[in-house]
Formats: sequence, structure tokens, C-alpha cells
Amino acid sequence: MSTPFPFTAVVGQDDLRLALLLNAVSPAVGGVLVRGEKGTAKSTAVRALSALLPAVDVVAGCRFSCDPAAPDPACPDGPHHPPGAFESRPARMVELPVGASEDRLVGALDIERALAEGVKAFEPGLLADAHRGILYVDEVNLLHDHLVDLLLDAAAMGASYVEREGVSVRHAARFLLVGTMNPEEGELRPQLLDRFGLTVEVAASREPDQRVEVVRRRLAYDDDPAGFTARWADEEAAVRQRIVAARELLPSVRLGDGALRQIAATCAAFEVDGMRADIVMARTATALAAWAGRTVVLAEDVRQAALLALPHRRRRNPFDAPGLDEDRLDQTLEEFSGDDLSDDESDDDPDPDGPGGGGGRPAPEDGGPQGGDTGARPEAAEDGAPQASGAGEQSPVRAAEPFRTKALSVPGIGEGAAGRRSRARTEHGRTTGARRPRGALTKLHLAATVQAAAPHQRARGRSGPGLVIRRDDLRQAAREGREGNLVLFVVDASGSMAARQRMSAVKGAVLSLLLDAYQRRDKVGLVTFRGASADVALPPTSSVDAAAARLESLPTGGRTPLAAGLLKAHDVLRVERLRDPARRALVVVVTDGRATGGPEPVALAGRAARLFAAEGVASVVVDCESGPVRLGLAGQLAGELGGTAVTLDELRADSIAGLVKDVQRRAA
Repeated sequence: MSTPFPFTAVVGQDDLRLALLLNAVSPAVGGVLVRGEKGTAKSTAVRALSALLPAVDVVAGCRFSCDPAAPDPACPDGPHHPPGAFESRPARMVELPVGASEDRLVGALDIERALAEGVKAFEPGLLADAHRGILYVDEVNLLHDHLVDLLLDAAAMGASYVEREGVSVRHAARFLLVGTMNPEEGELRPQLLDRFGLTVEVAASREPDQRVEVVRRRLAYDDDPAGFTARWADEEAAVRQRIVAARELLPSVRLGDGALRQIAATCAAFEVDGMRADIVMARTATALAAWAGRTVVLAEDVRQAALLALPHRRRRNPFDAPGLDEDRLDQTLEEFSGDDLSDDESDDDPDPDGPGGGGGRPAPEDGGPQGGDTGARPEAAEDGAPQASGAGEQSPVRAAEPFRTKALSVPGIGEGAAGRRSRARTEHGRTTGARRPRGALTKLHLAATVQAAAPHQRARGRSGPGLVIRRDDLRQAAREGREGNLVLFVVDASGSMAARQRMSAVKGAVLSLLLDAYQRRDKVGLVTFRGASADVALPPTSSVDAAAARLESLPTGGRTPLAAGLLKAHDVLRVERLRDPARRALVVVVTDGRATGGPEPVALAGRAARLFAAEGVASVVVDCESGPVRLGLAGQLAGELGGTAVTLDELRADSIAGLVKDVQRRAA
């Protein structure tokens, strides 16, 4: 039993409640993405929504929840014509686990029966269960890419397709997509981000009285779940009734030309990509009017729709903070407020209890002249700024502009999490061979299956044209795709790197590699060394945003304890292997190769580097040495690591070719 919906009212989640309710009124809005720190009742609010949705009528016995008033003509359990018996049941909330398989999501065919008997024996998946209900993905930003692709296809087409060697099944899959995520664990792919109609940011209240009330209600629910639910039953029933009334009113809501012009002007002013934002804003504004009991869309509806539908569509790269400049929004709406929003707007008074009366709620400010395209990096000190306290320490330097880097990869073939960097044995990719299936068969290798069954046809008494297929004949396709790696940055922040112009270029290079890691679905970590020691500035994480923020605030100065930096990185890798043994590492050392910290610094650094070489860890040294006289120490370090060295200029994608092959050749 889930905690009732009012539980979330005390932690400042009004925007979340409103976004969920608007989708309940009009599922065409396109779902909700809930962003927020851990422990903010994101999942509680989403699960409570299912109890508020009206019941749905379904064809009796249909596993795909067909509507008896308009059954799916291609339903695998059909045809449902003429309409037969139907039943009413609560709307489902189906949860998609992050580690789910493709067959669990879309369903699975009994390939043995399909080949031997020619029948479509299909077991529905989660997409079928979620039809006409809610599909909830907790930690949606950690979902594997191939599952994301399937979700995108189903959300775009309203149907799910299952294809297996010429045997296909299609069924309707229209659902309310709700995802929750903690931005500290990494961002979403832009394609999936745009599929969510609305987004909201949630955070725990800092008011002691509100926090006390949350704890009190949580304890009351734990002590007596049934009694606590009964206490809120009347309020939930009232909300459910209001949703039904808003759904009935929705077709009568008028979206006038004036409101449409405001919507189009707002989307154009904030330079959102494509036209989906305009459509989502229009649907959200009409849902807001219906929720307020009005038949006319007002300017306040357009404003609130913009605050919910646009912030996540304004990001240009993973380091840009989502948000909307409300002053600029108000200016745009005022500029286009001269036109009447509808033919008879003055005849309709807004509902004072509706969601739009007080205007939008605060959203993060963008902070740039164009409303936020400057990114999330904090302002760095200008050149010539006074030094920070501490001997030899300089204030942080702003990173240079990032660039497209060469594709660095780990040699060999791995079996890690799906990604886009190094070669790996995966469930997706090009077919390289066949093997006996381990567990359920997911990708049939048809030729190998026929070849395995062919010699036994006479012994099995084959008399007709079809093959006699048995379980032992089935062969799984062995496929090769790409995996994500752990990219561990080991950054020299010592005095030898502290020339402001050079450190700016170094930070720009690391920032470029972080962008590349984001696009390739890697985990990243950051180790820095300066003065007398090394620090783990960021433990391995999927959030490249956090790594970029730590990099931006990185101070410089002091001696160069290169050995300490390498040993600290070695410890990080050792611990990470225990947590995620299948994910291979790529160590990127950013240094000029000098070693001045501790006793016998050069010899100690060499011994530390050889630890990586002995364990076969792939590595790249980014040589930051500059000036007319170069010592070549970074190249020597790369040799001891068993990796390769590349200068800052060679790191660019349009520079000298063959870097990746050189990395692989040296590692082999």
C-alpha cells in the first residue's frame, strides 16, 4: 500500500503535484521527469498518483488492456469484434527496473514454438502492462541505452514492436511516462529528456516545522497504514472526482490565437529545439484551464506551462543547468499580450483555487544574457587576481573552451555495462558468432540453429516440410557492441602547472574529455595531486556535471607529488573493481611529467607507474609541457605506464590520426 498523495504536500512539492495531476487530466501532455536530491519523496508522490487515477474499462481476458469502445485491431489477443464482455479495473502503475532485460520490457516470443509450429506464442512485457496506465522508471538516468531506445520508440509511436527472425508482434502501448532521477548520478540522454513533457525540481524543505510534520506523518503511516490511508480517503476521493471532471471539460477548452502566439513566441525567445515544446505547452495550458474549471486558456496558464515544459529543453550541453529566466518569460508574454487570448476571455473568471492564479513558481535563474546558455560552471577569477591563502597556491583558473577529442578506448574486448567507448560482448551490436544460450534465449542465431538441428531430422521422424526443433538445437547470437568504461582522470595541479594560461588550457582539455565521457556513457572519477599529497576530488560516478564543477574550482600551486597521485589512483581502481568488476578502466594522467614531492620522487613515480602496467590498465598521458625546451618526461611516464603520450594539440579530433591505434598497440 502506498502512502497517500497528501503526504508530499508538506515538503514544498506543489510543482510536482501539479505536473502529475495535469498528466492525469491529459495524458497527451507527455509525462513528467522529476529531478531532485535523494530522500525527497519523489517515488512516494509518483506511486500515490496511481490511486488517484480513474478506473479504466478493458476487454475481458485481454492481456493488452484494449478499450472495449475502441479495441486495437492488431491486438495479439484479438480481434475484439464485435465488442464482448468488459471489466473495470484500477489504472496500473508499472515499474521498470533499471536492470531489466529487453525481453522483460517489450515481451518475448517462444521462438522454439514459432520455428517448430509456426505460431506466435507471445508473453507480454512491461510495455503491454503499462498500456493506458503509468510507466514509472526510478533512476531513469541510469537506464541502459538499448532500453532507452525502446522506450523512445514506444512513446513516439504509441505501440510496441517485437521482431524475431521474421516473426513479429505489434500491440498498442500508450502510457503516462514518469521518471525520477538524482542529477548527482548523471544526466539523461537529450533524446529521452525531450520525450518528457514536463519537468520539476524537488528539494527537501529547510523549515523545521515542515520537516517535523513529514516525520510525524511517516511514523503514523508506519504504525497504522490502513488507518492513515482512511484518514485521507475523503480528500483523495475529491481529487479523483476533480480529475474526472477536468477530463470531461478538457475537450471544451478553447486555446485562442492569442494564447498560441504567446506559446510560439515564448518557445522562439528561449530558442528551444524543434516544435515539441510548442505542442507540449499548448496541451499543458489547456489542461491547466480544465483543472481550474475553465473553458478558456489564460495568460497565467501559458506562463505556468512554460515553467513546467521548457527548463529541461534549454540545455545545450550536460554542464548547462536547467532553468528558465522568469523576468525574460514575463517580458515575452507581456510583449504578446495585446492580442485577445480567446474570443470571450472576459466572460470567464479564473478559478481563484486554480493552479495559475499566483503566476509561476520560482525556477532556477539562468544567469546569462541569453537566459542560461553560459552553463553551470561558476565564475572563475580573472587573470591577475590575488593569490589565495596558502604558500604557493593560486586562485582557480577558468577552463578554456572545450573541443571535440579523439576517441580513446581500452584495448581488447570487455563485458561491461553498455556504452559507446570500447569493444565488448553485449546483447546488442553486430553478430560475430553463435553459442548455446545461458538461460532464456533472447537473440536467436537462425543459421546456427538450423545447422544444429539438421543432422537429427531423420532420427526425430521428420515427415513434413517443417524442421523438428528441440531446445538443445537453439543457438544464441554472440554479438559485439560497445561498453562504457571508468575514465579516471589524474590531474597535476602543482606549481609546475600553475601558469594561468597553461592551466586554463589543461582544464579545457579535461573538460573536453569529460564531455566525451558523457556522450559515451562512462563513469568518471577525478584524482588531483599538489603540495605534499593527492586527493580524490570525485569518487567514480556517472555525473560528469559534478566532475566539471570540481575541476572548475581546482586550485593550483605547490610541489609535484606525482607518485602520490598515481598511488591514489591505483587505490581508487582497486576499490572500484570490487564494486563493478566488469567495468574496465582508462586512466588519463594530465601532467608535464615532473616529480618533485617526497623522497626520491622520480624513482617512486616510476615504481607507481609500473603497477598500472603490470595489471594491464589502459592509460593515456596528456603531456602539458610547453615552451621551447622540453624534457619529454611525460613520454617517459607513458612508457612506464604501458600507455601512450599525447600533447594537448594532438588530443583534438582533427589532429594527427592514429592515436587510438597507438594506444591499443602499446597496451597489447
